Amino acid sequence: MEYRELAPASAKANRQFFYKVLAGLLFMLALVQLITAVVSFGLQDKVFWQFLISAIITVIAAAVLQGKSGPAAQIKKRYLFLLTTLCWLLLCFFAAIPLYLSLPEISLTDAWFETVSAVTTTGSTVLSNLEQLPRGVLFWRSILQWIGGIGIIVMAIAILPVLKIGGMKLFKTENSDISEKILPRSSSLSSSILSVYLLLSGLAMGSYYLGGMSGFDAITHGMTSVATGGFANYDASFGFFNDKPWLLWLSSLWMFMAALPFVLYVGMLRGDRWILIKDPQVRAFCWIIAITVIWLTFYQHWHNDRDWFAALTHSLFNVISVVTTCGYASEDYTLWGNFAVVLFFYLTFSGGCSGSTSGGLKVFRTQLASILLLKQLKILIHPKAVWTQRYGSKKVDDELLGAVLAFCFIYFATIAALAMVLAMYELDFVTALSSAATAVSNVGPGLGDIVGPAGNFASLPDGAKWWLTVGMLAGRLEILTLLLLFSPMYWRN
Repeated sequence: MEYRELAPASAKANRQFFYKVLAGLLFMLALVQLITAVVSFGLQDKVFWQFLISAIITVIAAAVLQGKSGPAAQIKKRYLFLLTTLCWLLLCFFAAIPLYLSLPEISLTDAWFETVSAVTTTGSTVLSNLEQLPRGVLFWRSILQWIGGIGIIVMAIAILPVLKIGGMKLFKTENSDISEKILPRSSSLSSSILSVYLLLSGLAMGSYYLGGMSGFDAITHGMTSVATGGFANYDASFGFFNDKPWLLWLSSLWMFMAALPFVLYVGMLRGDRWILIKDPQVRAFCWIIAITVIWLTFYQHWHNDRDWFAALTHSLFNVISVVTTCGYASEDYTLWGNFAVVLFFYLTFSGGCSGSTSGGLKVFRTQLASILLLKQLKILIHPKAVWTQRYGSKKVDDELLGAVLAFCFIYFATIAALAMVLAMYELDFVTALSSAATAVSNVGPGLGDIVGPAGNFASLPDGAKWWLTVGMLAGRLEILTLLLLFSPMYWRN
């Protein structure tokens, strides 16, 4: 959807526009619930009726909102932040209904936690014995992550540029003379990105199936790989397929590709075949992965006396999984040694590229923060000199650097505050800090025996789970989108 700010709309027109957008979102969700009901019926699952009932409830809610809606209005840009937050909250609320109805043993808190984790593509879970769950539920978890993945990309293009901290703002910084030439309208760009997303998803599913997965596993893991969500159908996560190491390599490929800017894929398909290679963010992302994987492979070989191929395979898979914030695990990497534990904790903050399905801090923010640091060092040596900052071949103004620096501050401040709140629930230091980091970064597994790659979040207190869902939503909405709503200035006319 393309938003333009023309004549200001009245308060009533704004509400009607909100109702219209939210109704459309719920109609779409109801359709997905019906698709899941059909899948459950075809698989002879017992949860067919639960998904059908959920679809009916969602349709009724959508119809009520549609009845209150009016014609499209030209709302102010600042209202997009409220609308975006409401969309994610409403989607999570109605998406939690099928889980709550389908799993009698699950609480409302756990249904909400699992749903928020799915839609934000975080991948943290409170469910165990996944192999015993109805396959309709497993399909629902996967398709929610898949929907969340494409929603993240569209949000990065349509909403986040207003914040000047990412999305198309960065792309225009890198390619100010190219971005308008790729596609002239954001609606056209969104449809092209959807086509790329569908193509990558189809290729991932097909490769998994040819690699030895069952048809159901190939579809669900294809969706969660491209969404960098990380939900698997087994308690061992992707480690269930360790007897087929080529599947780990294939998954590494699809997670990596999903963490690259989708806008650049569109540019590549429209003629600029080297646009990915020329992008400084992509190059830095590749270097981070390459150096980390080589380092960890040598460490595993020497420290754990592991053969080279196994060390390389599992290092590559788990590094890419954490860096891209997918959250799959092929094994418990916290058992590799203290160096690996610290390294994976650092990787939790990295994230992929802007405009991808990945979460985290994002590579470009680290690059821009480095540019600002270098500038300050130069000023200390030559106080009267005038320096021009560049990101790749393009100039970077102080406004963008300031916005990125502010975001980095609030990002780590949010993690610190959330960890402090979790500690109030008597969680140990490692569990509290890694849970907060993995929630805000949308990674999935934390560290330690409780929330590490071999555990899950089921044993945490309900209050801690609710706070973690706040962290997941804040991280997925790039924090500032949510933080703005708590500012008194935002609500003043």
